[in-house]
Amino acid sequence: MILRIVDKFIFALTLILTLQIPQLADHYQQYLSGLYQATQSQVEGYESTAIEFKFADLQSMIDRHLHNTEPSVRADALQKMQTLAFFAELQEGVDIFDNGHLFDKLLYMLKPTRYETLKGTMANFKMGIPITISGLGFGIVFGLILNLFMMWPLNRWARRRRVEQA
Repeated sequence: MILRIVDKFIFALTLILTLQIPQLADHYQQYLSGLYQATQSQVEGYESTAIEFKFADLQSMIDRHLHNTEPSVRADALQKMQTLAFFAELQEGVDIFDNGHLFDKLLYMLKPTRYETLKGTMANFKMGIPITISGLGFGIVFGLILNLFMMWPLNRWARRRRVEQA
């Protein structure tokens, strides 16, 4: 009797938690998109500066600045290179979130180098129920699987106990 109540409680808890994963992915995508747009605007500003000063492209302007004798110009060029690398990483993330499956999104979000982005997303995260069929399906299926794995040792113990008492 108590085992059944515990089983139902754990299932309800895992279902609620697994339904949050698609919600978190949606929030993360919104956060990532905003960061991408802001960085894209910055990169476009760099590109227009390169064109304005007659450089072939942004990379040639950065290369030229890296060889400048002024330390602040070299430091600025290094910052621009870091921004370009960050922008390429953001582009990869936006592509995954636009075209990937939920597991691809999870792997992207949970990568340790992206902890700060996940932390920023979690700061504004509100629990809810996903409104997509795939989100609901994922939550229910993953919740059932997680519940089975969590309850399996307890069910084995209870079954063994019943056999010993009989």
